[in-house]
Amino acid sequence: MAPLGRHGAGLRAEVGVAETGAERARRGKVRGSGSRWAEAMIPPQEASARRREIEDKLKQEEETLSFIRDSLEKSDQLTKNMVSILSSFESRLMKLENSIIPVHKQTENLQRLQENVEKTLSCLDHVISYYHVASDTEKIIREGPTGRLEEYLGSMAKIQKAVEYFQDNSPDSPELNKVKLLFERGKESLESEFRSLMTRHSKVVSPVLILDLISGEDELEVQEEVPLEHLPEGVLQDVIRISRWLVEYGRNQDFMNVYYQIRSSQLDRSIKGLKEHFRKSSSSAGVPYSPAIPNKRKDTPTKKPVKRPGTIRKAQNLLKQYSQHGLDGKKGGSNLIPLEGRDDTLDVETDAYIHCVSAFVKLAQSEYQLLMDIIPEHHQKKTFDSLIQDALDGLMLEGENIVSAARKAIIRHDFSAVLTVFPILRHLKQTKPEFDQVLQGTAASTKNKLPGLITSMETVGAKALEDFADNIKNDPDKEYNMPKDGTVHELTSNAILFLQQLLDFQETAGAMLASQETSSSAASYSSEFSKRLLSTYICKVLGNLQLNLLSKSKVYEDPALSAVFLHNNYNYILKALEKSELIQLVAVTQKTAERSYREHIEQQIQTYQRSWLKVTDYITEKNLPVFQPGVKLRDKERQMIKERFKGFNDGLEELCKIQKAWAIPDVEQRDKIRQAQKNIVRETYGAFLHRYGSVPFTKNPEKYIKYRVEQVGDMIDRLFDTSA
Repeated sequence: MAPLGRHGAGLRAEVGVAETGAERARRGKVRGSGSRWAEAMIPPQEASARRREIEDKLKQEEETLSFIRDSLEKSDQLTKNMVSILSSFESRLMKLENSIIPVHKQTENLQRLQENVEKTLSCLDHVISYYHVASDTEKIIREGPTGRLEEYLGSMAKIQKAVEYFQDNSPDSPELNKVKLLFERGKESLESEFRSLMTRHSKVVSPVLILDLISGEDELEVQEEVPLEHLPEGVLQDVIRISRWLVEYGRNQDFMNVYYQIRSSQLDRSIKGLKEHFRKSSSSAGVPYSPAIPNKRKDTPTKKPVKRPGTIRKAQNLLKQYSQHGLDGKKGGSNLIPLEGRDDTLDVETDAYIHCVSAFVKLAQSEYQLLMDIIPEHHQKKTFDSLIQDALDGLMLEGENIVSAARKAIIRHDFSAVLTVFPILRHLKQTKPEFDQVLQGTAASTKNKLPGLITSMETVGAKALEDFADNIKNDPDKEYNMPKDGTVHELTSNAILFLQQLLDFQETAGAMLASQETSSSAASYSSEFSKRLLSTYICKVLGNLQLNLLSKSKVYEDPALSAVFLHNNYNYILKALEKSELIQLVAVTQKTAERSYREHIEQQIQTYQRSWLKVTDYITEKNLPVFQPGVKLRDKERQMIKERFKGFNDGLEELCKIQKAWAIPDVEQRDKIRQAQKNIVRETYGAFLHRYGSVPFTKNPEKYIKYRVEQVGDMIDRLFDTSA
């Protein structure tokens, strides 16, 4: 504070000096050169007042200066007091610091020791807990995971950790053996639970559901997708959790074998159930229906009947149409088994197999989706391959049985049985892309099964086509098997009926024929090439048939009946070709086939008409007597006229009697032939009767003039009509 006091005194002295100097200056200024003028100018009274005013101001400033001096003194005193307080505080802080720092260090050490103790205790508790795992979890493991999988897996996790601990820290401990045994027992229980869940909840897919699943492909409108639930959702989640645990912790793949064995059995049984469903349905309705699923919404439309593949039934319907139009033939002899007498069992078996193939594809796709959730990714393909083997082998074996049956049928010339190969082969080819997609990633032996079956069916189909053509050509001419009325031979109806099947299977049949071609020809295989091959084959069959019919017609002793027989068969072939659109296929390689058949038909009509010459020759003008009206006939002339009348009458009666038993099933052709023949005979007989009917060649004209012209026409109208 002393220095501050010195400064304050100095300040006061300087102020005082300053004030004195200022005052002197003012005064000097007043007293300066202008003072004289001021004194001369300012009156004495004002000068006195001015002086007093200045003195008053000086006094005020002195008072102010005195106040400042007092304030400075007080400030000096306060500064001294503050310095004293701060010095005392600093001293106390130093003492406090010297006391607290040792205490703080001791506290830190104590806290560290406490933490170490707590960690040690925690580690001890953790280690001790491993020794209690066996006793804590034994009851849960013994009771099994059924109904409490979450808790069970939690216990298995504890046991797994205990095993790992003892293996790392105490491998010779008896506790290790105890928890190992418990872990193995728990793993076995999980494997058993996996098997149990799969066995109890894996159900065979019902035939109705399968039919709904595969018939949706044929619907034009988009239908609601048919759900296919192999396992209930809750069970599926449990199975997934168990499988993942077994893979991650159990180090076990045996459950995959269990999985594919159970699912393989269900898949195989589902397909067999569908086949059995077809067999049962065929005995009642003939066509298995696929009703809507019961739990669908009410606004879901009922599905249509499952579409059946194109089989012989279509051609049989065409044959019935021909029969209604008078084109059907009677059962004439043939070493070919009649196609129209074919048992529907073959159709049912064919339909069942085709639908089983489609069912396999759909169910296999569904199985793979299920498998992806349960089986680890790197095991999925192998497991799926094993899973589908039984069902796939069953389908392939049944297909080979169909091929074997077709081979036997070829030997006994039962080509109706061979026809079952066509729809099956077509369906297999259509389904092959889906098959390939489903079997992607499986073994090569699995992938090659379907192509192998397709090749076998193509080979046997080609063999059937070739043998059928040869049998048409070499069918024997058995007199006792020939139709007595000259109607269509059974060989003709069977041949046409067989060819009609090829309309539905043009690509399939063409591929069969192409498969037997040389490699160079087969290399250029196309749909057009297939069509030309099939057209060539049909022309070959028709050519063989025509040659055989010509040979068979020679069995008839009567040339007219032979002509009627050929006419009926040629006409039947032409009408059948036109109505079934076979004619367009024939025209691919034989443009003039239709015209050729019409010419053959007309030729046989003309041959038939020549049979009436022996009747009309009696009454033609040649070799008849010429006489003048009014001139009496000679005995020789009268006898000649009598012979002409008698010959005509006997010939007419004989022909009508014989030809009445003949048949021309085609109403249009029958009427045409009758009318043409009636016109010829009536015209000839009318001219003869007009010329000789009034001639007195006999005393008993009714004996010779037995028929009027109208009666002759009526008799001809009753030809080819056994009911008349």
